[in-house]
Amino acid sequence: QVQLVESGGGLVQAGGSLRLSCAASGRFFKINDMGWYRQAPGKQRELVAVISSGGNTNYTDSVKGRFTISRDNAKNTVYLQMNSLKPEDTAVYYCKIAVTIIGPYGMDYWGKGTLVTVSS
Repeated sequence: QVQLVESGGGLVQAGGSLRLSCAASGRFFKINDMGWYRQAPGKQRELVAVISSGGNTNYTDSVKGRFTISRDNAKNTVYLQMNSLKPEDTAVYYCKIAVTIIGPYGMDYWGKGTLVTVSS
């Protein structure tokens, strides 16, 4: 079983910054991709950013240049630094990790979500 603990959400004014964290614990052999998704009211969940075990990153177009994803493998933690926040960034943000349990067996795990609200 793997547990994910997210933190860092909150209320911020437009133009401000927040840093999200997601720490993983439990029984697994290796963490592969780590990512952040978000779901705004009335909308589908969308990928925000993902980082591979090798450090390669990918971002959705709307956050490029404003958000930075990073990871600390020693702490099994993924971060999302969000700068120049806009009201349209308001959403519940979820972290997702892909782990190798043993051999060829792996699973994806989701955090419970943290609310980010950007006021205009």
